[in-house]
Order: sequence, then structure tokens, then C-alpha cells
Amino acid sequence: MYRKQVRRRRAVLVALIVVSLILISVSFSEAQSGPLHTIQRGISDVLSPLSEGAERALKPARDLVNWFDETFNARGENEALRDEVAELRGDLADAQSALGENQELREQLDLRQTSALGGFEPVTGRVIGRSPTLWYSTVTIDKGSSSGVEVNDAVANGDGLVGRISDVTRGTAQVTLITDHRSSVSARVLPDGPSGVVEPEVGDPDDLLLDFIDNDETDLEGKILVTAGWSNGQVSSAYPPGLEIGRVSEAEPGEQESFQRVHVDPFADLRELDFVQVLTGGPERPGVPG
Repeated sequence: MYRKQVRRRRAVLVALIVVSLILISVSFSEAQSGPLHTIQRGISDVLSPLSEGAERALKPARDLVNWFDETFNARGENEALRDEVAELRGDLADAQSALGENQELREQLDLRQTSALGGFEPVTGRVIGRSPTLWYSTVTIDKGSSSGVEVNDAVANGDGLVGRISDVTRGTAQVTLITDHRSSVSARVLPDGPSGVVEPEVGDPDDLLLDFIDNDETDLEGKILVTAGWSNGQVSSAYPPGLEIGRVSEAEPGEQESFQRVHVDPFADLRELDFVQVLTGGPERPGVPG
């Protein structure tokens, strides 16, 4: 019984295939006005309204599916664009940071070439820590005794004097800045002006004071200060001579009758230090412990 059903289905399938082939052959060979083409056009006319109605009925559903698809695609593109913008912003920040560091290191190279003439061996260090108060103005660098850094070594950057080493470990060192209340630097006014002592104006890291300048000294504003680097054979300055400190911004009568109050703008931006150079070695400085 089952086999008869299978044979019958196969016979029907073969018959349908044969009929289809015959109809296709007749359709190709028949003129456009033939009966088959007439029947085809009639069926098309009957089904066309149904097809159009189905098309209109399904359009909202299809538009909704397309909206979801376009929304998800747009969201994905938006996420990709955001990631790309973030990546580009990071690359720009890295490039600008590298440019700034490159400029600083280039200035350090100029300082290195100048200082080497005096017999010092500059060691470049990166600032890795800062004091939290204005009263104690110190920074910590990533170079220490293993790099030849010693207590009382002078510290500068491409702009000018920064301070001196006040404490050392094997891998780090503390720099006491010239704006620290414990700091004092012997200095002289270029080209042939008076000498005095530079001390901080406590609470203002952008202002230094040049003390012990007689009132009869005039025409100081705009003049450059450098370290005096004096020595009497028994006592010496902790700083080598000729390091630029800053420029005289104002001179006014002081509290003491014989001395005036001279304000100095430091050349080095002591609040934005990234790299410094420690001047190691150099000539012996009598009275300066190392």
C-alpha cells in the first residue's frame, strides 16, 4: 500500500514536470496574443490588487523593522565614532605632551652644554612629587645617590635656577626650591650691579626679594640676576656662579633706612616643573657639605 502511494506521487511529480516543460516551450514559441499569454495576463490582473493590498498592509511592519535596523546601525556607528574621537583625543594629548617634554629636554640640553664648561656633570631628573604647602616649597625627583646626586647640589632647568638638593636616597632626591622659606641665594645684578641675597616673598611663589641693596643703587628694574657663587677659601656659596635667577621687577624703599626692597620675578616656573637638572661634581666648594 505504501509503495503504491510512493509510485503514485512520483508519477504525479513527473507529470507536473513534463506539463511545466511543455507549457514553458509553448510559451516561448507562442505569440504575445496566444492563449497562454492571455491566461497569464488574466491571472496577473486578478492577483495584482491582492498583491498591492498586501504590500500596503505590510508596509508599516516593514518600515518598523527597517527603523529598528537603521537605529541599531546608527547607534553602532555612533559608538564607533565616539571611540574613534576618544582615541584621536588621546593621541593628540600624547603628541602635545611629547612636544612639551621635547621642548623641555631641549632646553635642558642647552643648560647641560653651558654648565659642563664649569666642570659640572648635569643629571636630568623628572619631578615625581610636590610639597602640598607654599611654606615648604619642595619637589621630589627620580634621581638619587646612585646617579651621583648629593646634598647641596644646585638644581636648575632650561629657564634658570630652581633650588638645591636637601635630602637624598639611592633612587630619589628632595629639592628645596628657591621659594622655600629656608632658602637664600647669593646673587648679583648684571652686568656690573650690586650683590645681595635672594630670599622668597613667603606665600607668593612668583615673587622673590633681593635683600641688602643700598638705597643709592638706582636703575635696577629690568636687570637680570645671576648666582654670585662666591667663596673666601673657607666658606662658599652652595650655588655655582652664573646661573640665571630672574629679573628685577620693582625696587622700592625698604623698612630699613639704608636698604631698598627689590622684587624679582624668577625665570623658572617653579609651580610647573617637570624636568630639572642636578649639577653634580664640579669644583670643590670649601665649607659646603656634600
